[in-house]
Amino acid sequence: MTATTFVVRRTFLITLFWICCTAMLVSQSAKRPMTFMDIMEMRSVGSPALSRDGDHLLYTYSIPDWKAAKSFTDIYYVSTEHGLPSTRQMTFTKDRNETTPRWLPDGVTFVFLSNRDAAEGKPINQLYSMRTDGGEALRLTDAKDGVGQYAISKDGKWIVFSAGKEDERQLWVLPVEHLHTAKPTQLTKHAAPITNWQIAPDSKRIYFLSPDSVDRANKQRKEKKFDVHIRHEETPPVHLWSLDFETKKTTRLTSAPEYSVHEFRISEDAKWISFRGIPNNRYRRNITETTIYGDLYLLEVATGTIERLTNNKDIGEGVPSFSPDGSLIAFTAPNEFTYFRNDKIYVRKVSEHGGTWRKLGDGYDGDMGITFWSEDGSTIYFNDGWKATTQLFAVSLTDGKVTRISQVVGVLSVNQDEHSKQLLLNYSDPTTPSNLYFASSITDIPDRSRWKQLTDSNPQVREMALGETEEIEWKSNDGTSVGGVLVKPIGYEKGKRYPLIVQIHGGPASASLLNFIGSYGYYSHIYAAAGYAVLLPNYRGSTNYGEKFKMEISGDYFRKGYEDIMSGVDHLVRTGLVDGDKMGVMGWSAGGHWSNWILTHTNRFKAISSGAGTMNWISMYAQTDVQRTREFYFRGTPYDRFDHYWDVSPLKYIKNAKTPTLIHVVDGDPRVPRPQSEELYMALVKLGVPTEFFVYPGTTHGITEPRNQLVKMFSEFHWMEKWIKGKAGWFDWNDLLKTLKEDEKKEEKAEEKREAGS
Repeated sequence: MTATTFVVRRTFLITLFWICCTAMLVSQSAKRPMTFMDIMEMRSVGSPALSRDGDHLLYTYSIPDWKAAKSFTDIYYVSTEHGLPSTRQMTFTKDRNETTPRWLPDGVTFVFLSNRDAAEGKPINQLYSMRTDGGEALRLTDAKDGVGQYAISKDGKWIVFSAGKEDERQLWVLPVEHLHTAKPTQLTKHAAPITNWQIAPDSKRIYFLSPDSVDRANKQRKEKKFDVHIRHEETPPVHLWSLDFETKKTTRLTSAPEYSVHEFRISEDAKWISFRGIPNNRYRRNITETTIYGDLYLLEVATGTIERLTNNKDIGEGVPSFSPDGSLIAFTAPNEFTYFRNDKIYVRKVSEHGGTWRKLGDGYDGDMGITFWSEDGSTIYFNDGWKATTQLFAVSLTDGKVTRISQVVGVLSVNQDEHSKQLLLNYSDPTTPSNLYFASSITDIPDRSRWKQLTDSNPQVREMALGETEEIEWKSNDGTSVGGVLVKPIGYEKGKRYPLIVQIHGGPASASLLNFIGSYGYYSHIYAAAGYAVLLPNYRGSTNYGEKFKMEISGDYFRKGYEDIMSGVDHLVRTGLVDGDKMGVMGWSAGGHWSNWILTHTNRFKAISSGAGTMNWISMYAQTDVQRTREFYFRGTPYDRFDHYWDVSPLKYIKNAKTPTLIHVVDGDPRVPRPQSEELYMALVKLGVPTEFFVYPGTTHGITEPRNQLVKMFSEFHWMEKWIKGKAGWFDWNDLLKTLKEDEKKEEKAEEKREAGS
């Protein structure tokens, strides 16, 4: 090579390098910040249905309609071999919903539910069929009060569906062979409504649950607007029945007076049924914690013999699962059947009546589940949290050892299709909203290059500038290693200090993850665009960091979690990332509990937003719909440990509060009822601490109405801006309405562009 040639090549490479760098800078600068409306307009995929040969996928795609304040759903189709380029939209109903697609055996026809022919505002669904190779949808049913649940028998001969008013529903059937000529035939005329049902894998029977009686007077009083709500209202027991397809005969299978059947599962060979029985005592049965108080049973179909499998008073157990050949039965339960310990898997032979259960996963410090079995029954696969990620694991039935299969830096959930045995993956990471992927075998899971992407739920995200997101760790006061997620400000410069927002997750038995952050509860990238760093700490009491980490707040609820959060803040200040004089904290549910504790134990933060947080654990115990977890965290009831409940109540320390606090709660929240927020608000008003109180309509633990979700974000963000950065004012309805108006204009232009393109 001559000197001239070397200089020319070197000059070319340098020029190419700067062109690439400039392109990258232009690309980054061309991206726009995420907005509140971007979060409200996030789309989602769901109801995935693989064809029986695994070659094609149907799924639903939901797009929010801001003016209608709801999402509308259509059905899409994609080839699992060709992935995204093969995507086709199958239904086009602008203001209606198509849901729950299911394939028929021919691999071309599918069935789905839709309210496309219902009167305006009526959520009544009917069944329709459609072909993927062309043609319009054909209506299959004309049920007066709509179709509820439906299923296709495994042999592909029958479509079974429930219809009628919710408290009168019965089963109907359509023959697939004469799908478009036959009329539905009523299968059951049961004395009481059918509440839950399944077709047996051998396609010979339908099993269903139904209450023993119907309280006609109670029904009539509600129809006459005597709509008083009776707490722990007496309701009839619910039991399991079977319906023979050929004879149409129904047979009662359970009748024990001590329990009601809550859930059930059928073995693949249709010889066994497992179910959970919950106490008929109405004060234990008609509450949120039914899964805690239930026990497990096994029914042999041929003889009707029922074996009680467990006898545990106050732990949750998963409904047993059967191995593919029906020889083994397994269920999940807390380790050593001790409340709140991590779940293990217990397994034995189905035929060993009264046999000993063998525990799997003794050396694994996580929560095990039963997602699906290997075909030979030698392995059980499950998804579980691993620090700030979610991974696929396998446990061997031979030696009980757990193996981690995936290594993603994100959130992965893997499920197996019952017909094709192919794998469907749901994956998200900090820059990628949840999407569906396809894998043909377990060996494909560790290698992402072997996944086939099937959906692209939110392509608009690629236009947005996002804060760099990473998992971090630090040492708490007692030396324990604590982790969490850090979102850096957009345009982050090393050595520069930034204001901080601490977003505390709920639970507390939950975790912040390396998924795409884009919800009204955790809108970290909007803060990142405004120049904030955001810390999402996985404090003591969180999952994914081992059993001890999750359980050791029992008897000492706030102290260690508080120290974990504050030491995380100190870590970021120490590293030079955060300005310790410009910090805010926010959270919902348990995140609200900890926000209230921070309010009453430090004045280091300039602003707090408390969502559905507890102030007084004594009054909270009776107000909430969950007591057992409180008894675990506080080691007893307030009637026995009154002083302890008061000692860990933020209200006891309310006179220490100095930080301006914004409060949010849903009016009829059953989990953390409104009076808890009222106690906080009144105390701050009386103490002269700056405060505002937003009460949202509804009867749920979270805000469900999109406009109110926007109000929550908008008010919360500007509360932080006012008290942390000193911005004038904080919340103006005109500003919010202006934001809406601008977005509506943008959406109108986008719609015009789409219509012109089509």
